[in-house]
Amino acid sequence: MTDAAGLLSRTRALLAAHPPATTDRTDFLKARFDAGLAWVHYPAGLGGVGAPRSLQAVVDAELTAAGAPDNDPRRIGIGLGMAAPTILRYGTDEQKRRFLRPLWVGEEVWCQLFSEPGAGSDLAALATRAVRAEDGGWIVDGQKVWTSSAHLARWAILIARTDPGLPKHLGITYFLCDMTDPGVEVRPLRQITGEAEFNEVFLTGVRIPDAHRLGGIGEGWKVARTTLMNERVSIGGARLPREGGMIGPVARTWRERPEARTHDLHQRLLTLWVEAEVARLTGERLRQQLVAGEPGPEGAGMKLAFARLNQEISGLEVELLGDEGLLYADWTLRRPELVDFTGRDAGFRYLRSKGNSIEGGTSEVLLNIVAERVLGLPVEPRNDKDVAWKDLAR
Repeated sequence: MTDAAGLLSRTRALLAAHPPATTDRTDFLKARFDAGLAWVHYPAGLGGVGAPRSLQAVVDAELTAAGAPDNDPRRIGIGLGMAAPTILRYGTDEQKRRFLRPLWVGEEVWCQLFSEPGAGSDLAALATRAVRAEDGGWIVDGQKVWTSSAHLARWAILIARTDPGLPKHLGITYFLCDMTDPGVEVRPLRQITGEAEFNEVFLTGVRIPDAHRLGGIGEGWKVARTTLMNERVSIGGARLPREGGMIGPVARTWRERPEARTHDLHQRLLTLWVEAEVARLTGERLRQQLVAGEPGPEGAGMKLAFARLNQEISGLEVELLGDEGLLYADWTLRRPELVDFTGRDAGFRYLRSKGNSIEGGTSEVLLNIVAERVLGLPVEPRNDKDVAWKDLAR
């Protein structure tokens, strides 16, 4: 049942038992998960059947043709792209059973409590503390920042320092945090676009049971690296059709506005179109090579290309539109559930793309990863790696 024919038969059986036209959306998604057709490369009982990842396309095409609902993947992207593969690799059997199904169905939105205002790009320097409580659980205090979807999230993946006497990479532990705990306070961060998809999160006496620890005590950095590698793939390697993403609106404007064309703009558009297509095909190849939960450093290169291309493409679009490109329709503070790049105006795309080289790992950090782990260049000297975190200058 793990080849294309078997998956197709399983999909048709799902559609026959739960016709999309007459089945409640959530009920259909739950049935799809239970049938092993959510993410086919996951193990049986956890939304998959242990099939090759590439065969997911067979299932998706059949369900789309039948008008079946999807799980709104953009809305729950952090859960799908970051939390799920990390839970799959490091979670206990109980954690996998508890969290993966409602995560995939979309009943529980996730966010990521990693970045901190005092750590910047040096994530391992984080200062949020988790102290062992008398009942064996943990009490967490600290502040996180740039947290996408925290205002919508039911759960969060969280890293906190549990031993300040160890070097910064060694004294960190990874937790699953309940965002409804009374000690969690979410405040919006107004962005250059006028919106607030990001947040700062204050943690005051937040109680986390030890059963919600992911991985061993002090092994948080190792667990977090799995999350970060998956994050870069999910941001930079999203599945797109030809002329999907940012290049689509620019190509459409070019075709519809012949009066705006110049030879220079044409050459730049052709170059960026080709680069966008190369990036799209490279992302497809990367996804086919992935082992569940274990992407390599190649995702850093994809995320680098994504950020640079988005910024150059959006800049070209603004220039192509001339005076119209400077218009921005709405400065109202909004709290969106997802970032809508293609359904907004050029001004929004231009402003929002500036964040692409920061979110998901700054381009400078990713360049180091590519240099050291892909190209094998000498490691950048780091004088603080063996110093206890409590002794570092801050």
